[in-house]
Amino acid sequence: MFLSLFIICLTVAVLLAQVNKMTAKPIAEAKAMKLQNAIGEVVPAFDNDPVAEAYKMPVGTGDSLLVYPAKMGDEVVGYALSSSSNNGFSGEIQIMVGFDTEDRIINYAVLQHAETPGLGSKMTEWFRNREKPSQSIIGRDLSQGTLAVSKDGGSVDAITASTITSRAFLEAVNKAYLAYSESKPDVFSGATPDKIASDAAHESTEIKEEEKNNE
Repeated sequence: MFLSLFIICLTVAVLLAQVNKMTAKPIAEAKAMKLQNAIGEVVPAFDNDPVAEAYKMPVGTGDSLLVYPAKMGDEVVGYALSSSSNNGFSGEIQIMVGFDTEDRIINYAVLQHAETPGLGSKMTEWFRNREKPSQSIIGRDLSQGTLAVSKDGGSVDAITASTITSRAFLEAVNKAYLAYSESKPDVFSGATPDKIASDAAHESTEIKEEEKNNE
């Protein structure tokens, strides 16, 4: 009995390993395609590879977000940022937000959520309804202030009967803007994340040498 059970378990394990091996590449390709499509949806046309040029920026909470710079030639035309909030009605909400070079929101795409169908799920379209400026975030300049629902003193109309979802969604957008605002000066100055780290290390070395000489 023990031998039979061992053989069955071993056979199942081998089969699962083979299935996982066979599906790993298609799943990875599907995820990459979904990411590329989301980036293309939230920024203007570009001819570079934002994923290959992506870098991380801190958001001041011990966390960091991926920034995908979109370029046409050598000119930056926008930034796509992957952001999230764990405060949705049913857990985590993941979005992709696009900004132009003047702090305005170009568009957004909802990547993942588990919100209530017909209520919180309306966020996929609710916040880009151009016919109702009070609920749309498209074109808003976040340098003038971060976003909040009207119930919290903000200027964005929450999804009907889904204020919690709306707050979480706007939290993710605001988090994306924070990372964007931190990354924008570095990109415009021609600095890359690697160069920034190198310059910081070089500066630290110079300070230590100067302190040693002063001693």
